[in-house]
Order: sequence, then C-alpha cells, then structure tokens
Amino acid sequence: MRSRTANRSGIVLRRRVTPAGDILVTLLTPQGKLKAIARGGVRGPLSSRLNLFHHVGVQIYQTPQNDLATVKQAVLEGALPSLAQPGRYAFAHLMAEFADALFQEGEFSEQAFDLFAGALRGVAHQPDPEWVALVMSYKLLALAGFVTQTARCARCGAPEPEHPDPLGGQVLCRACAALPPYPPESLAFLQGAVRRTVRESMAQPLPADQRPALWRALERFVTVQVGNVQSWRQLVPTAVSAMQDTLRTSDVA
Repeated sequence: MRSRTANRSGIVLRRRVTPAGDILVTLLTPQGKLKAIARGGVRGPLSSRLNLFHHVGVQIYQTPQNDLATVKQAVLEGALPSLAQPGRYAFAHLMAEFADALFQEGEFSEQAFDLFAGALRGVAHQPDPEWVALVMSYKLLALAGFVTQTARCARCGAPEPEHPDPLGGQVLCRACAALPPYPPESLAFLQGAVRRTVRESMAQPLPADQRPALWRALERFVTVQVGNVQSWRQLVPTAVSAMQDTLRTSDVA
C-alpha cells in the first residue's frame, strides 16, 4: 500500500494565514510545486519556520480524498535574512511569484528548483539585486518554455528587429514600431538573455537608465504569455505607469 506520509525539501513561495489560524503554504521542491496546510500552525513552532523564502524540510501527510497535504513537521534548512530589506524583498517576491506561476504541481524539475534557489541567493547577497532579478527572470521564463522572439519582428517577421513592442513585450522592426529602438546594449541583452550563462550576463550589467524599458518589456511579455503578476505593483510602479501611458497613446493613434 502506498505510504500517505512523505518527506520533502523546498522553498516557501507563498504563505497565507487563514482566519482559523492555519498556514497555507506553497513550496517549490525538486519534485515540483507542492501546496500544503499547517493546521493551527500560526500558534505553534511551524509559524516561524514556514516563512516566505525559507528553505525547509517538511513531513507531509495526504489522504486519497484530500488534494491538500498536511504539514506534520517542518525543519528550517536555510534562510536569507537580508531578503527582508526593502531594496531586496520586492525582487525576491517577484521571483517567487514567477516560480509559482511558471511551474506546476507534481512537475519534476530539479533544474527549476536550483535556478530559483540561485536567484534568491543572488538577490540576497549581490550588490545589484535589480540586475540579478532581471537576468534570472528571463532565465526562469526560458526554462518554462517562454522565450522572447528577438531574431524576427513579432508582427511581420522581418529580420533583425530593434524596437520595443509595447503590447506584447517582444521586439519589432522599424516599420511596425512606434517607439525608438533599444540602445545597442539593451538589444544585445535581450538577444543573449537565454543563450548566455548567468555568470556571463551578471558580468555585463546594463546602466540604470536602460533598465526601465526592459522591465516594461518583461511585464508585458509575462502578462501576455503567463498571466497577471501582482508583484509589478510594488516593484516597478513608475515603469508600469509609463508603459500604461504608452499603451493609451497607441490606442489613441
């Protein structure tokens, strides 16, 4: 008979406390995404262990009639306290929401777990957490099968596009575009975001004034390809506002 108890090691992507004092958590593990409930957890020792971004080892119990596993025990295996800093938390939260949206329950992907864990460590420790988040966002998307089209115009298929696509977050040719072309460095980043290693991309950070356009493109691409991501509201409000102004202008035209 199949055992109803299992041990898993994973990182907390989401955490919500119910009115009854239970903790609903979503973990990313090498075996895939896992949703579980710690009953009465907010009043016990599990409360401090099942915090957002914590790497925990859990013992879960699941009956055939219940889709939601129950956390019986949790052991803290690793934590990154610096992610609580305002300049890092928003980027870590975005990474967690990406992983939650991109990877499915029961979908075995040790590579996804390792990439996400590396993204959190980079955001926690690197002096430029924004650049880490930008690089790793494109890596996570590519791993899940969502790759920005850069070789040809996303509308007409013309080769060597250079202009931002304000609607889909891809790249357009001059004939289809309404916006100025990307600076050469930004275009090179988009063209090589998937092909280059993380180390290579991290060694060539873009200046701060070129990043908002890439965040806007990423936000639109994710919204169209994956779905709405709430973290944009706290991460890049200025960029999102500018993008919305652009879209309104395009609609009027």
